[in-house]
Amino acid sequence: MNRALSIRSNKKESNTPSSGRRGFGLSSLRGAAQPELSKKLFKLIKSENILVQSYEAAGKERISIASQLSDWGEATNDDAVSDISDKVGVLLSELGEQEDLYAHNLDDSRAILKAIRNTEKSVQPSRNHKAKIADEIAKLKSKEPESARLVTLEQELVRAEAENLVAEAQLTNITRQKLKEAYAAEFAATIERAEKQIILARHGRRVLNLLDDSPVVPGDVRGAWEHSNQARQILNDAEDDLKDWQPELGDVSSNANLDHASLSQHQHQRQQSMETSAETDAGMTDAGMIAGEGTTHGGSHRSSGSSVVTGVQQNYASSEVPQSVAA
Repeated sequence: MNRALSIRSNKKESNTPSSGRRGFGLSSLRGAAQPELSKKLFKLIKSENILVQSYEAAGKERISIASQLSDWGEATNDDAVSDISDKVGVLLSELGEQEDLYAHNLDDSRAILKAIRNTEKSVQPSRNHKAKIADEIAKLKSKEPESARLVTLEQELVRAEAENLVAEAQLTNITRQKLKEAYAAEFAATIERAEKQIILARHGRRVLNLLDDSPVVPGDVRGAWEHSNQARQILNDAEDDLKDWQPELGDVSSNANLDHASLSQHQHQRQQSMETSAETDAGMTDAGMIAGEGTTHGGSHRSSGSSVVTGVQQNYASSEVPQSVAA
């Protein structure tokens, strides 16, 4: 337990606990500036912080109570009660230390959730950008359906969709991975706290069994306290059990790191494919517009040996022009 066998040797003046009311700070305004996508997780993480602070406060209160119990026992002038209260105080104080350790483990779990929140924040601009371009295209089509700017906007939309596709894939991957990681850590910490509390509680009951509570009649004098060594040995046993404690946990499986390189390569290739497709479509549209201008001014005229057949542009040398095109 890494503690003295008596809590009285470590007396400290305890400060008056705070009321729990938190002062005003700029951090209290941050929630309003969060993107819509990350607001709920932001709130959850803030609530987790309050929970962590509560366990830290509970640990401090437990240590304070342990010290008060020891002081009271010493003031009874009963050797047995004095020793037992002091040894129980040591165990209670260690329970308080376990609460503090649990609070730190909860904070580590909370930190893992921040990876999801940060990814959500990074995805929101991508969604907004894609939606903005789509809105511009819809407005332009309703007002100027023949506008040349539509081609540029549609290319931008395809690129935005490709970028968003990668961002959304990253979000779902990070969300699943970090959700499992965060709560696997929290449940492991909960099991550790519970099993160590059980160890301390069982040894605490052993200490209590040393105290003889047989009633005495007025005038009788209780025998001298003879179990100091046994009480001290119980604390040693408790300390040894805590040192020897090992977690026995079933694994929480994870495939998050499998084939990560090939997945990233696949996402990159998919994004490039979508952008290339957009450029091809734009080229076809431009070719159609040029061909249309050629037929308008020259009937069956084809400039530079170009032919538009079912919407596909084909270029021929002047000596290789097919008869159907030459006609």
